Amino acid sequence: MTITKENTEEIAGRSIFRSPRVSCVTCSLSELCLPRGLKKENLDKLDYIIKNSPPIAKGNHLYLPGDDFKSLFAIRTGSVKVYVLDKNGEEQIIGFYFPGEVIGFDAINKEKYICYAIALETLSYCKLPFEKMSLICAEIPEFQDQMFRLLSDEISTEHDLILTLSKRTADEKLAIFIMSLSNRFAKLGYSSTVFNLPMSRQEIGNYLGLAVETVSRVFTKFKRTELLDVDKKILSIKDKDALHALCGYNK
Repeated sequence: MTITKENTEEIAGRSIFRSPRVSCVTCSLSELCLPRGLKKENLDKLDYIIKNSPPIAKGNHLYLPGDDFKSLFAIRTGSVKVYVLDKNGEEQIIGFYFPGEVIGFDAINKEKYICYAIALETLSYCKLPFEKMSLICAEIPEFQDQMFRLLSDEISTEHDLILTLSKRTADEKLAIFIMSLSNRFAKLGYSSTVFNLPMSRQEIGNYLGLAVETVSRVFTKFKRTELLDVDKKILSIKDKDALHALCGYNK
């Protein structure tokens, strides 16, 4: 069920990204991970190359560091956490990814995955076999441009993370994180003010460089000042302008 401003009831604890198995021709997210205006015959070609893989359960890994790089992954439903382990074996979260987004670009250079990618919810995805990318781009020139756009988005996300963690207060960091999710969900065609948070408070703190107690305190402050409300994992933005103002820059 898609969360909109009109249908926010009976969704607590459930993913907003549930959908049946589909092909590129019928996929509602095709304009996000594929070039706009792609002809049906080209979508049919992609269906022969792009692999619509079986879903994996929450808590299972999509790939591990050291695995041979064979494919990029386009998320259809669910969400993914990407992380690395530091020298002490502590987890450092690199990012969270949602339907219509593609992961695995950072493995291209070394031809091996360098991060862990784990499902935060039941996950369905498509494999984009990298060895066939040249074939895809030769058959469908627009596809190469789209891959460059997606790679650029990935780099921009990394830059945003650096900016988020640089000389920001806890309030600003959490506001930036929430507004970033809001904008991403809007891009996916979902509500920008009511959405599911599949990650835990601890995971949010890890990503933002904050203690879990600080994350909880700031969430409580935002609720008390009526910037937002949180019911289990469903977040509702109540004052988008005030939350945006906390970010300190256009997001």
